[in-house]
Amino acid sequence: MPKRSDLAAQHKPAQPSGRADVAAFLAEVRALPQRKGGRGRLIFALDATMSRQPTWDLACQLQAAMFEAAAKAGGLEVQLVYFRGHGEARASGFVSDSAALTRLMTGIACHGGLTQIGRVLEHAVHAATKAPVAALVYVGDAMEENVDSLCQTAGELGLRNTRAFMFHEGGDPAAAQAFREIARLTGGSYLPFDARSAAELRALLAAIGVYAAGGRPALEAAGTRSARRLLADLTP
Repeated sequence: MPKRSDLAAQHKPAQPSGRADVAAFLAEVRALPQRKGGRGRLIFALDATMSRQPTWDLACQLQAAMFEAAAKAGGLEVQLVYFRGHGEARASGFVSDSAALTRLMTGIACHGGLTQIGRVLEHAVHAATKAPVAALVYVGDAMEENVDSLCQTAGELGLRNTRAFMFHEGGDPAAAQAFREIARLTGGSYLPFDARSAAELRALLAAIGVYAAGGRPALEAAGTRSARRLLADLTP
């Protein structure tokens, strides 16, 4: 079973940058190695606060679809990230075993607390500095943070070629606005859903798994309706 670790112990939060810092950051991004072969990497991040309890089991079941589809496109390594309670945010290691990730997810209980999307984005940026991360899948229903700060970090994630696929449960307008902007800044996609759209959610997660494993060519080759929907959203 993948080991869980506290996000705070893995990296320091992103800090505002001046012009010199931005120039240095861009130079660092241009020097990043591009993935050649091997398994794609994807971060699967979940809001595990109490409001998500009704659909938590659904998320546990559907993540397996990503592995199944990605296996046909070259394989996938997934890291589980979640937050809940008072300042708790944790991450597993990257795993290629769907069953191991499912066991970890089913052992997590939802606890009341505020959203910590900023920590998720900062963690994804940090992970992408070590090795390319093709996609961040985020599943949540609320946003209780400073949207400008989230967008700054999302911009950094986009510069590292990690696309954010923001799955929005429910109709909270503040969350919708933030999720759409995060998706835009990273070249990803905003994807609203509810418990009644389980089949569509499964298909979209599978398509994202294909993208993370094999990139745009694999997604184009898949030819499914969900793959075509994602391709229409993805910027070049």
